Amino acid sequence: MVNALIKLLKPFPWFKRFNAKITYELLAKHIPAQDWQFMNYGYVPTQEEPELKTTCTFTKQVYPLQMYHYLALHTDLKNKQVLEVGSGRGGGARYLAENFQPKQYIGLDLAQSAVDLANKIHQLPNLKYIQGSAEKLPFPPASQDVVINVESCHSYGRVDIFLSEVERVLKPGGYLLLVDFRSEYKMDDFRKLLKETKLTLLKEEDISQRVIQSIEAVNPDKVKRIEELIPKRWQKLFSDFAGVVGSRFYNTLKDGSRSYYRFVLHKPS
Repeated sequence: MVNALIKLLKPFPWFKRFNAKITYELLAKHIPAQDWQFMNYGYVPTQEEPELKTTCTFTKQVYPLQMYHYLALHTDLKNKQVLEVGSGRGGGARYLAENFQPKQYIGLDLAQSAVDLANKIHQLPNLKYIQGSAEKLPFPPASQDVVINVESCHSYGRVDIFLSEVERVLKPGGYLLLVDFRSEYKMDDFRKLLKETKLTLLKEEDISQRVIQSIEAVNPDKVKRIEELIPKRWQKLFSDFAGVVGSRFYNTLKDGSRSYYRFVLHKPS
């Protein structure tokens, strides 16, 4: 009955916003483990991409960290004003703020509990986290050099509004760096939304296989952590959410009915 109701409500923007906020508020509030700092499915680089060399102290989640690292390499963040929309538990923002030397990095998230947790465990002079909506970015026009969005916009009520907000806050010459997943037909819809903006698409790359490799590489550790952190009655549900091997997310990536893409977009000067 509950699953049928959720399926019925899922297409409505208000329900997508409500569901995302409740989910991430609860995760940050009830599972505040400080060594769990990333929430993306991770990335294995290609042989053509430069080797990751970092002195980062939180490398337990190196594959999710790599998702940020190889996305950020698509433009120069040094001395730039950077906004991450959907910063979650804050690990990606911390890594990029510490290693890519932006002037300021702001992580914005809908869930206040996630913002509070991130501000508690990630403290750098050029980094802060604030609460806010991806569909109403609390920044003036042309105020950001780079907007980063990692595995987040699929959960927004109105992705078209989010993209128009990104276009508004980006400076001329600015960049949107985005990775996310969709089912096959929803990815086509997302591409259409990108084409309707005034942003220029510089790169579109299917990274599904790199994400699958990451899921498989971290699976034993992820299963162990779920058993340690999640009450037994919720472990199966959370395993599906976390995309462990055998979950619906993993299976749909494997069979190609869902795909995961990396996009680089530029706002013309």
